[in-house]
Amino acid sequence: MTQRMTYPFAAIVGQEKMKLALTLNLINPTLSGVLIRGEKGTAKSTAVRALAEILPEIEVVRSCPFQLSLNSERDVCRECARVECRERILKGEPVETLKRKIRVIELPVGATEDRVVGTLDLEHALKMGEKRIEPGLLAAAHRGILYVDEVNLLDDHVVDVLLDSAAMGINTIEREGVSFSHPARFTLVGTMNPEEGELRPQLLDRFGLCVHIESLQDPEQRVAIMERRAAFDEDPESFCRQWEGASAQLVREIENAIQLYPRVTVDRSLFFEIAAYCLDVGVDGHRGDIIILKTAKTIAAFNSRTEVIREDIDTAAELALPHRMRRQPLQDIVMDVKSVRRNRNQG
Repeated sequence: MTQRMTYPFAAIVGQEKMKLALTLNLINPTLSGVLIRGEKGTAKSTAVRALAEILPEIEVVRSCPFQLSLNSERDVCRECARVECRERILKGEPVETLKRKIRVIELPVGATEDRVVGTLDLEHALKMGEKRIEPGLLAAAHRGILYVDEVNLLDDHVVDVLLDSAAMGINTIEREGVSFSHPARFTLVGTMNPEEGELRPQLLDRFGLCVHIESLQDPEQRVAIMERRAAFDEDPESFCRQWEGASAQLVREIENAIQLYPRVTVDRSLFFEIAAYCLDVGVDGHRGDIIILKTAKTIAAFNSRTEVIREDIDTAAELALPHRMRRQPLQDIVMDVKSVRRNRNQG
């Protein structure tokens, strides 16, 4: 069976903010994900799947439903009573591992809480007298990407669970008096069409970054989209080979940024600049300040720098503040943060 080719991330035309927001979240998962707002047919799902395809492989314990690495969270396997490696771990014997691509786990709109979080296998508990956890989508998404299309149509409670796990990096299953936790560190990507309704402000605030994308209006870019897509459909392998160099370069930049991020410093004067940004545009709470700081450091690392500059703060604010600014009832999310700040200061 021929393997299905994935459209290269580097070949996507335009939508630079979306591509930057996705890349930054992969460098620094503590940014708490990205919400992509915009109409259909603007390469949202294409970008997510393509980015996962070019990332380095990860090492996982074979047959582990929690995507665990060999050197971390072994206690999860001891509690699970389901993984094939359990007996080996308890005896201190070697455990078989394998390397595979980072996965994109898609969450269907109609997903129930049990499907997302996981549940207790009651039949096994009754027959064998021991607990066994049936992992949910959050377990499958650990160390990967959780993609939620039309996130605004999900049940609010399910969205709360997703955002809590994304923020804390842990998922807890509590059923029939049994409590079980496992790692759930993933890059959360939500997409939505604003015409179908907005998320509640409390939920919007939980997404680290937010971008709004539209159909490209430049004829040259629209023609480039058609040409590239036609070439990909006609000969996917040849088309992907043409973009191998650009894809490999992006991988190197991401890997370098991950290594560089812990060494990035921020001058204290820029902390005041971040605070002024949030106060000037009317942001409630302090999550926006913290996300801008993390985003600016990630941008600096992505640009191979160990010191944040003013331009990093500006770019970070454009990604971290649009969905956090105070708005009038029925007012749409304002995406031009710098203009809002300038107008309010002039006023």
